Amino acid sequence: MTELDAAPRSQIGLLARLHVDAWLAVLLLAVCSVGLFVIYSATGSDGGAVISQVQRIGMGIVALLICAQAPPELYRNFAPYLYAAGLLLLLAVLVLGDHSKGAQRWLDLGVVRFQPSEIMKIAVPMMVASYLHGSNIPPRLQTLAGAVVLVAVPTALVAVQPDLGTSLLVVAAGGFVLFFGGLSWRWIASVVGLATAAAPIVWMNMREYQQQRVLTFLDPSSDPLGAGYHITQSKIAIGSGGIFGKGWLNGTQASLDFLPESHTDFIFAVFAEEMGLLGVLALLTLYTLIVARGLVIALRGQDTFQRILAGGLSLTFFLYVFINIGMVMGLMPVVGVPLPLVSFGGTSMVSLMAGFGILMSIQTHRKLISS
Repeated sequence: MTELDAAPRSQIGLLARLHVDAWLAVLLLAVCSVGLFVIYSATGSDGGAVISQVQRIGMGIVALLICAQAPPELYRNFAPYLYAAGLLLLLAVLVLGDHSKGAQRWLDLGVVRFQPSEIMKIAVPMMVASYLHGSNIPPRLQTLAGAVVLVAVPTALVAVQPDLGTSLLVVAAGGFVLFFGGLSWRWIASVVGLATAAAPIVWMNMREYQQQRVLTFLDPSSDPLGAGYHITQSKIAIGSGGIFGKGWLNGTQASLDFLPESHTDFIFAVFAEEMGLLGVLALLTLYTLIVARGLVIALRGQDTFQRILAGGLSLTFFLYVFINIGMVMGLMPVVGVPLPLVSFGGTSMVSLMAGFGILMSIQTHRKLISS
């Protein structure tokens, strides 16, 4: 029996009937609304772009509602099938995928063009959580080795597309689940040590433009009109916003076409220029509250699968925000990660909303009596 089943029918509201967590829903809609205003400004008052983004948000809400209806037990049982389907789609991308800007990341099905790697941001933590459910916590060496393989295979398939940003998020999603599964700090330190030792090998296997991004991160001024142009213009936009910003539609870096990708990956710079430090703090507060709500849901999870999956999804969302803002501010290399729920785009919006739908499922399907 769930809490919803136990409540008098007259006290059950529409959101509860739809298995929607009100706190999370309000916060998500607030951030999406911010995104619409910034996209309108970044695209030079293009109403068509805003309408297109509204349609994408609508698709994301549908995905959220669908995912919120299924009980967590279904996700635990369904995880291997979703994981296997995701791997097949990633292999299909390598053979049949569309090429764009030097990468092969998309599948064109005629009516829709999507990025299968986005599926793995949910499938990997779900699969690892399902794998760890019922195992000893913290996991033993053999269990841990199996989980590492589950994370490493899709990460490698995404990395060769090449898509460094998404591969980082996929490996982080699996890593966060292991962390919540009780992975000891000794093992975490060992993994960090191995990653550091393997850095030269990773460097030698990176594409030339990826190496250039790292070198530009270390010294943006070395090529201000070439590889360092994005970061230089982004820093100018953020810095010129000051404390109070220039005001909505009054930013110059985007409107005068100085800032590339201003409505996608670098939309945070547009927001910072127009809304200033105070606006940035308000947006970061919304993101923090979303992550905090996700962690509260994780704490309330009623079994190992629910707790570590909710925790993994919440921290992956945090990392999403951290990487985008870090690269836009020049604190991290540019890896092509959009600002969650704000940047213009559809696949990312739908996959993120689906993840929040799973969080709401965990929150709203809690049982009062153990079955």
